[in-house]
Amino acid sequence: MARKKENSLQTFRNLFRNLRKQENLKWIYYLYGEESFLIDLIQDEIEKLIPNDQKDFNFDLMYGAETTPEKILSAARSYPMMAEKRVVIVREFMKLDEPPKQGNGTGELVEYIKQPNPATILCLIDKKFPDKRTGLGKELNKISKSRDEIAHYEFSKPDENQLPSWITDWTSHAHKMTISAEAAQVLSQLVGQDLKLLSTEIEKLCTFVDTDTTIEVEHVKKITESYRDYNTIELKNAVINRDLDKSLHIAEQMLLQNNNNTGEIFKTVGFFYSVFSNIWQICRLADKGLAKDQIQKELGIKNSYIFNLQYREASNFSLAEMPHIFEALLDADRAVKGFSTLDTPSIFLLMVKRIVG
Repeated sequence: MARKKENSLQTFRNLFRNLRKQENLKWIYYLYGEESFLIDLIQDEIEKLIPNDQKDFNFDLMYGAETTPEKILSAARSYPMMAEKRVVIVREFMKLDEPPKQGNGTGELVEYIKQPNPATILCLIDKKFPDKRTGLGKELNKISKSRDEIAHYEFSKPDENQLPSWITDWTSHAHKMTISAEAAQVLSQLVGQDLKLLSTEIEKLCTFVDTDTTIEVEHVKKITESYRDYNTIELKNAVINRDLDKSLHIAEQMLLQNNNNTGEIFKTVGFFYSVFSNIWQICRLADKGLAKDQIQKELGIKNSYIFNLQYREASNFSLAEMPHIFEALLDADRAVKGFSTLDTPSIFLLMVKRIVG
């Protein structure tokens, strides 16, 4: 049956849970999208469906550029040996020569999708879904809507406002630890949308903090110092409070600490772009007349603490100011990349001054 559209994080949670519990398993999985970190984790769980002592005869991992449709089908049609099931995984699936050429739906892969081997779990992985005008793409799309045993899942990059919830879930799921909502919010803004990098920073935090301690903002400041100086957080607070003197003082100290490092300034510009993207979304919806609870629902931010924090930050700015602020960020980004005669300190201080107003 057709599935209700989910975001990537919801898709991951549901699919991971089913695989871990071995519930509602499919005969064919097609995993695709730009978020390779989540796809790799799902692949790991699919591999675990076959115990290590049964893998020699019941598990195959192939790569599209190094195999053929015939080899894939031979493995998929084989029955498990002294086991309940076998697993066949094909990464970079669309690098196969055959799939892009299948326009008439008569290819062997298409026929297999119509009548798969119920004793085999076939997992196909790529960044893209097959062109739906081809036989393969058309059949995969059609049959996954009518048969529960075959499914495709897209893993796109998550929206920024979904990241704190993912951080909270991942900290609990992977490390059995708790992170405060504010710390999750700060970490998401510091690190950004790279889930692999986020997972690395979370692992550092969980190693640094006692297992029975909730991870707080102060821990995030210390552990991310080597990634982006923690004064970025103080600078953000001063800018959000529109305290120009304090903002410029902190900015000057950051320049001194980082020896006017262009790379650090570039990261800080990206950090502020993330902060003001959230503020712009709230200002935009508030300007439309939506009430606070409606805005939270519209943005899909389930954690009220995180939303209230963002809402308070947004209350210091108006929608009319957003173009000017994003222009300041864009100018700073271009200047740091070399499209300016200004030196790094001047670029940075001017950006702060223009944002605070």
